[in-house]
Amino acid sequence: MVFSSILLLPMFISTWTDDGITQYYVISLTFQFVIGFLFWFPFRRQQGSMRRREGFLIVVIFWVAISLLGASVFVFTLQLSYVDAIFESVSGLTTTGATVITGLDNLPYSVLFYRQELQWFGGMGLIMLAVAIMPMLGIGGMKMYLAETPGPMKEEKITPRLVNSAKVLWGMYLGITVLCAFAYWLAGMTLFDAVSHSMSTISTGGFSTHDQSMGYFNSNVIDFIAIFFMLVGGINFSVHFLALRDMNLKHYWKNTEVRIFLVFVTLTIISVSLILHLLMHTGTFLEQLRDVAFEIVSVVTSTGFGLADFSLWPLFLPFLMILISFVGGCGGSTAGGMKVMRIAMMMKLAIYEVKKLIHPHGIFTIKFDGYRIVKNIRQNILGFFCIYSSTFIILLLLMMFVSGVDQVTAFSAIATSMNNLGPGLGEVTQNFMSINSGGKLISALAMLLGRLEIFSVLVLFSPEFWR
Repeated sequence: MVFSSILLLPMFISTWTDDGITQYYVISLTFQFVIGFLFWFPFRRQQGSMRRREGFLIVVIFWVAISLLGASVFVFTLQLSYVDAIFESVSGLTTTGATVITGLDNLPYSVLFYRQELQWFGGMGLIMLAVAIMPMLGIGGMKMYLAETPGPMKEEKITPRLVNSAKVLWGMYLGITVLCAFAYWLAGMTLFDAVSHSMSTISTGGFSTHDQSMGYFNSNVIDFIAIFFMLVGGINFSVHFLALRDMNLKHYWKNTEVRIFLVFVTLTIISVSLILHLLMHTGTFLEQLRDVAFEIVSVVTSTGFGLADFSLWPLFLPFLMILISFVGGCGGSTAGGMKVMRIAMMMKLAIYEVKKLIHPHGIFTIKFDGYRIVKNIRQNILGFFCIYSSTFIILLLLMMFVSGVDQVTAFSAIATSMNNLGPGLGEVTQNFMSINSGGKLISALAMLLGRLEIFSVLVLFSPEFWR
């Protein structure tokens, strides 16, 4: 019922611009509200504490139900097929940014704003999942985030303190979005474009109001503003809270995950810029550095904004761009991928195993940010990596079987969906229009699995869960 209220702003914009589709927003809002009311009303007086099993179930049902309901707007306003509408809705809510819609410059403002809203609310939902809910469920090493989470978020049970966490997160998220919109507006965007792009920048979603994405504005200032705020969106919001509370930027460098993330991004930008400068003699080195920095930050934070078409870069670089999307941003951020913390801990585990081979009787400890990584967390991380890889391979084969696309297209389509990136290679370089309905549904499933950390979905298919 609360979700249906996000249609009020598009409805107002539709009425203001007189685009002739206001009635469709009224129908969608009524439909969503009634569905929610019918599920809520019979059980409104029920009381009870939430256990871990209910946590898993609610998380999955929430994202699937909201994605299906959110698709109704695209069906009514753009007359999309329901499969295309589901794809667009899931892509928005999971902040993937892949699309089946073209001709964005000619779409009604109300529809464009609704797409941005989906990503913005989806991004906030993801932060809540990563910071306040997933650690309680212990998904794939997510309990490690509890050590870095400030104040009331440290509670490992769902209590009224979760409300305090939500207030803190919403306040920061809204404040950063307003700052981003103001910066875009000062840099020359119209107010509508500034607000719209700030919503998809902070949520690291990547939807744009123009077919050319950020390239439409042709502004160095706008590009650097986008780079900065994409990085902000890719950093753990708990660290933002600590820096804001203490008014001390040192928290960013003290946090191991953030430090690794920033170093990784910087080294990748320098390396790719040098390779491109040696192989492609177009433009100055500084122009190439700007394009590379924008694309790499956009990919590693899973935003998916476009400035230069990296699929046209020489040698292995396009494939490298897809690979770095697997790293993703920090935990507790809106970015996708497997998360920097997990990748870093996997490397520590590899070093640990090598040491154990050399010194079988040695006693070694693995630490991250000063905290000892206990055995059950190590097992969770290894399990997550195995499940993530296995799920990727299965979906890759299904995509090739169902849609009949080539290996490059299938690989990048599943990678960009699971890592919530958006642009890919081959037939999905610009959009997913050419993929058949079966392939789009597989991609939508990959987006949800990637966003919900896979375990929370797969656990529902275990017979033991229902006993």
